[in-house]
Amino acid sequence: MAEQNWRVLIVDDEPPIRAELNYLLKQDARVGQVEEAGGATAAVEKILSFRPDVLFLDIQMPGTSGVQLADSLHNLKHPPVIVFVTAFSEYAAEAFELDATDYVLKPVEQARLEKALDKVEATIAARKPASTDEPVRRIQGERNGKRSYIPVSEIAYIEARADYATAYTQAGGYLVNDSISVLERRLASEGFLRVHRSFLVNIDDVRDIEVLKPSGLIQLTLEHAATRIPVSRRRAPGVKKQLGLA
Repeated sequence: MAEQNWRVLIVDDEPPIRAELNYLLKQDARVGQVEEAGGATAAVEKILSFRPDVLFLDIQMPGTSGVQLADSLHNLKHPPVIVFVTAFSEYAAEAFELDATDYVLKPVEQARLEKALDKVEATIAARKPASTDEPVRRIQGERNGKRSYIPVSEIAYIEARADYATAYTQAGGYLVNDSISVLERRLASEGFLRVHRSFLVNIDDVRDIEVLKPSGLIQLTLEHAATRIPVSRRRAPGVKKQLGLA
């Protein structure tokens, strides 16, 4: 296991839980300094001063929730990788919609934590700028129990499936063992654009752009997929600019 020396911030309103997670994290060689915060306000101060690489974040806390805090971090130029830690499994879908790398249930076990840290490592690696000498030509996916290499140029769009994704080509869908956030960073240089929290689109495959009335929302029609892809309000300005509409 390679040394990484990640700066990790634990945010939880219960001191015993913070202490236990702190201990478990320090058993992994990839983890360097660990800091703690008992709520969202203290967490924001720590994020600005400590600049953590990874945030282990409780969802239910007094005042500002972990979900609200995570959503606000999109405004940072270099937001930390987020792993939600909670006792409530029903929040999983919402967590992954916020681009969380993983979702770990309490009480946290060492083996499960190591899997979460493996995903953190993959996300951090994917955030590093890709070498222009090594374009991404293929990604690995699974269809009908068979693993294949999918030419990136044949992918029309990618849809988030919790912490995995499905890449759709004219031949059908392939399960990809990466989150949509990881794929967004890997494929940005290959002409893929995040248009929604759940959708990543191949710009070259966009055939029509429709503005829905009276909402003003945008949806995309693709050349090699029957599905119409929605564009979220938050991402609409960037999508318009990328598609030459702004």
